[in-house]
Amino acid sequence: TSDLPPGTSPRLHDLARWVSSWCFRPVLRVRVHHAERIPATGPVVLVANHTAFVDGPLLLGLIGRRAAFLTKREMFRGPLAWLLRRIGQLAVRRGQPDPAPLRAAVGVLRGGGMIGVFPEGTRGAGDVVAAQHGAAWLARATGAAVLPVVVRGTRRHEGLRRRFRPRVDVLVGVPLTVAPGGGRAGLTGATETVRAALAGLVVELDERRSNGE
Repeated sequence: TSDLPPGTSPRLHDLARWVSSWCFRPVLRVRVHHAERIPATGPVVLVANHTAFVDGPLLLGLIGRRAAFLTKREMFRGPLAWLLRRIGQLAVRRGQPDPAPLRAAVGVLRGGGMIGVFPEGTRGAGDVVAAQHGAAWLARATGAAVLPVVVRGTRRHEGLRRRFRPRVDVLVGVPLTVAPGGGRAGLTGATETVRAALAGLVVELDERRSNGE
């Protein structure tokens, strides 16, 4: 077993994490709240809202441990496809059953690793109105903890000028335990638990930002 998918270069993955931890500092003012909640070891399904392209690379550099993210297949084109696979990212088809990356993700979790999931499935407002079943299914299948994380400040709203070094906040929630079993109803309930946790974090972080915390 391994904490990264088959075909990953651990050295390239660690280099990508290091680059991601530094490359945004000149253009973003990033603050991480409750980083101590990130489990240092053990299987974890990280679930995050998704508002901008930089969210994935930003989290890769901030979480302090290796992580393989489920990434939309459209990103895997040309030379970038080779790089994404070598640093451990898993290509998924949006809105379609895709067992191969899920099997690889299960292998990572059973090896004690971390899988990152954007449960909305695509970039949006980041308010987590709906969530797909993938994160809850992975946690139920492997016994992994679910770690909710929300990001605010990476999305530039239409009609607004790009700000110089905008403030970006990352709020880490308390890890959740998803009960196994229960069939389809259990999966639906677990998905709602994950969605509600993310939605609550969005509200909390927006309040922090509006209060200048």
